[in-house]
Amino acid sequence: MDDRRCPCGSGETLAACCGRYLTGLGQGKAAPTAEALMRSRFTAFALGDESHLLASWHPDTRPQSCPPDPGTRWLHLTIDDTVDGSPFHREGEVEFTAVYRDAEGRGELHERSNFVRVDGRWYYVDGVHSAGRG
Repeated sequence: MDDRRCPCGSGETLAACCGRYLTGLGQGKAAPTAEALMRSRFTAFALGDESHLLASWHPDTRPQSCPPDPGTRWLHLTIDDTVDGSPFHREGEVEFTAVYRDAEGRGELHERSNFVRVDGRWYYVDGVHSAGRG
């Protein structure tokens, strides 16, 4: 892990932030909150860590694969809202806006994601999303 800033926008270094949760590129530790897992999943998309995306996806809704799109560059993440999702909850929701750039230009993905905590580990279940160009 290097000292570059974490793609999730926390202002921390990658190693001090999401890097510790990444499965393929980091230590694979359990994220303590649904928001921390959401941030680590954005970072995994930004860095192409498919193994973390799959490992952090609940088995009931996990796809066979989710290879990164080399034509998409994830630029930044904004957390818009959270509901529950603390170390003391079993479920949580995180609403976010992720900004990206691809062959068609700049775009935004807005999603309200659902998370569940099983045996002390948070998992992404699903989400309702919309995409737009801006």
